[in-house]
Amino acid sequence: MTQPTDIRREGHRPLLLDLFSCAGGAGTGYARAGFTVRGCDIADRPNYPFAYHRGDALEYLDSLITTGEIERYAFVHASPPCQDKCSLTVGTNRSQGWGRAHVDLVAPTRELLDATGLPYVIEQPNGRAEIRKDLTLCGEMFGLGVIRHRNFEAGGWTIDQPVHRPHRGRVRGYRHGQYFDGPYVAAYGNGGGKPSIPELQAAMGIDWTDAREELTEAIPPAYTEHIGRAALAQLAPVSGVAA
Repeated sequence: MTQPTDIRREGHRPLLLDLFSCAGGAGTGYARAGFTVRGCDIADRPNYPFAYHRGDALEYLDSLITTGEIERYAFVHASPPCQDKCSLTVGTNRSQGWGRAHVDLVAPTRELLDATGLPYVIEQPNGRAEIRKDLTLCGEMFGLGVIRHRNFEAGGWTIDQPVHRPHRGRVRGYRHGQYFDGPYVAAYGNGGGKPSIPELQAAMGIDWTDAREELTEAIPPAYTEHIGRAALAQLAPVSGVAA
């Protein structure tokens, strides 16, 4: 008799696939909500706090579907790159003539996610990415030191939109040569009054990586913990998972 794999030994915690997983901001939130997390990212991610497959996320997802391995999973989160339609690309960069070709993997990601038959989330920053904004989250909703608006498309399930809380002030840093103070730090870039690594870690609620690039790309775990708890509440009647 074939022995069960490690994944099948995970017990009562449902398995979640974290695609384009970066340093694990999203994955950590889902783990805190009650999922066992497995990631996939094309880059080497030594700081990623869970087991992960290094490789092309869409090729990996396609292989999981083809082999039937996707049936081990209960939920999928995906943060596909869409630099062509992010706010910086469509705003400042193009207004200055800096625009160039960027990758947009939202549509092919959605096509494969629909093929899994599983509930899923596609995450994108503010911009013109072609996703439904079923949910928009902000750091102020969770008492964080960043604003960091993020939009989420929920496929195959639903989630309520919490009330957006008014921001308490400005993002700290320089704007057009003038310094502004405020309760939030800028979770992007370098210079211009940007936060130190410890300040950024504290503001985001992330303590397992000190790589600035990973911190500035990450989703605060509080966001996906909120999403994960809502997802588990809907999965429980179907799969017998404890909510």
